Amino acid sequence: SGIISPIYCDNRKILSYPKVRTFIRQEFAKLITAEFGAIDVIAGVATGAIAHGVLVAQDLGLPFVYVRSSKKEHGLSNQIEGVVESGQSVVVVEDLVSTGKSSLDAVKALRDTGCNVKGMVAIFTYDLETAKENFKKENCPLFTLTNYNALINYAHDKNFIRESDLNSLIQWREDPEKWGK
Repeated sequence: SGIISPIYCDNRKILSYPKVRTFIRQEFAKLITAEFGAIDVIAGVATGAIAHGVLVAQDLGLPFVYVRSSKKEHGLSNQIEGVVESGQSVVVVEDLVSTGKSSLDAVKALRDTGCNVKGMVAIFTYDLETAKENFKKENCPLFTLTNYNALINYAHDKNFIRESDLNSLIQWREDPEKWGK
């Protein structure tokens, strides 16, 4: 997104912890079933959400594809890898949403092939107004397992951050473009 953030959530590390990875997979499966019902395909956004997407697709017994940020320059020049057909219903899995631009680029690529993208699930969102507006504009429901406010409040409650840090983190959330300037 290019936005300077005081916190970076490296969701790739989740893959190194089987219990956490299993929890994320199970919660994604429950969330997808509850919010979207029956679907045909799970799509992961490259690269951070590929593994999470594969895990949830396996759990739900569904095909999996992944979507690159752009078409490959060589080989088959695919932006979407795997088998997905026009008319199929798809839920996109993402690891993290900041502004939503790259996430929604994946949604657009799938819709351009004729897929019915029902929405997106993500592990984490910064919950920025820009992202909310972008998802609304693209008519793409977004559901996440957690968000920025939950993270900073938990960190504060567990004394990982001081009160002054919490105030600074709240200020960032209110105006990320001007924070730190």
